[in-house]
Amino acid sequence: MYQQERIKPYNDGAKAAQVEQMFDNIAPTYDTLNHRLSWDIDRRWRRKAIRELVPYAPQTVLDIATGTGDFAILSAQMLQPRQLVGADISEGMMEIGRKKVKELGLDGVITFAKEDCEQLSFADDTFDAVTAAFGIRNFAHLDKGLREMCRVLRPGGHLSIVELTTPPRFPMKQLFWVYSHVVLPVYGRLVSKDRSAYTYLRRTIEAFPQGETMMTILQKAGFRETAFQRLTFGICTLYTATK
Repeated sequence: MYQQERIKPYNDGAKAAQVEQMFDNIAPTYDTLNHRLSWDIDRRWRRKAIRELVPYAPQTVLDIATGTGDFAILSAQMLQPRQLVGADISEGMMEIGRKKVKELGLDGVITFAKEDCEQLSFADDTFDAVTAAFGIRNFAHLDKGLREMCRVLRPGGHLSIVELTTPPRFPMKQLFWVYSHVVLPVYGRLVSKDRSAYTYLRRTIEAFPQGETMMTILQKAGFRETAFQRLTFGICTLYTATK
């Protein structure tokens, strides 16, 4: 079993309640920081991930680790599903998402649900598509979370995940190390006022399985037709699969 329990946002252990508290703390500045720290490239990555699903026209979509709902909102606008559920452990993040969804008039399509993404409450074979943007690296047990995503996906349904990764080649690998170890935690701490959050982010990126290793984990979780594309020199990776 692939475990990420060694990745701890706090010195005294990565308990679910602590991770939830951390994201609740940074919720008010989360969107601004994401866009600034990626120079807005994260918007392009999200669009690329959603475009992978456009040919299949999914009518029911589950967005895992939805956070403040950015990916869910963009999915609703681009895919126009009948129903989209954003699932997350952090009520603080989702409350911001609910406000954004209501302002955009999408509350008839998008709903939010507090969920342990490793023990989803949804029935088997519920959704046409499952998505995740920059969230699954926070799973304590990645393989368990992916099995749950596969379980709630209908046979023939599609998975689209976009996740931060470590560039594999010189010079981006070295430049990213400097950025993630120096710039990201300092700037994140100044803006979010959470000393641990963006150090935690860097550590989860470094520990997360990438490329072919991730393909193997997806296949063991029950997915087929797995594929990946490195984006922006490998700073981000798009993973797709079918149940």
